[in-house]
This record gives sequence, structure tokens and C-alpha cells, in this order.
Amino acid sequence: MKISKVREIAREHGIQPGKAGKPELIRAIQLQEGNFDCFATAFDGRCDQIGCLWHEDCLSQTRGSEVF
Repeated sequence: MKISKVREIAREHGIQPGKAGKPELIRAIQLQEGNFDCFATAFDGRCDQIGCLWHEDCLSQTRGSEVF
């Protein structure tokens, strides 16, 4: 997902994006939604949160790409 869309989603959640990078914004959105702020932190590229809006981007920024 492009950063412009992430910024738009952040604003929809009442988060002012400022100069925050994509990972920081997504983690702030995750917290605002009541989820874990785990974007791009998957160990060895493994993540079982397949319904997450950020899943594909998350794994692309994490080492490995295995999904369980």
C-alpha cells in the first residue's frame, strides 16, 4: 500500500501523520483500532494474522515470507 493511502487511513483514525514513516503510521493505526502494533515485526517472516489489512506489506518488510 502506498504511503499516501496509509496517511489517509491514519487521518481517518484521527492520527496526524506528520513526517512519520510507513511502519510508524501503520503501528499507530493498529493501536487505534485496538490491535497489536506489530507491523513489520514478524519473527522470520511468519505471521498468522492473515486477515490483517497490512499483512502483505508487513511480510514484504520483514525477513522471510512464510505464512502460518
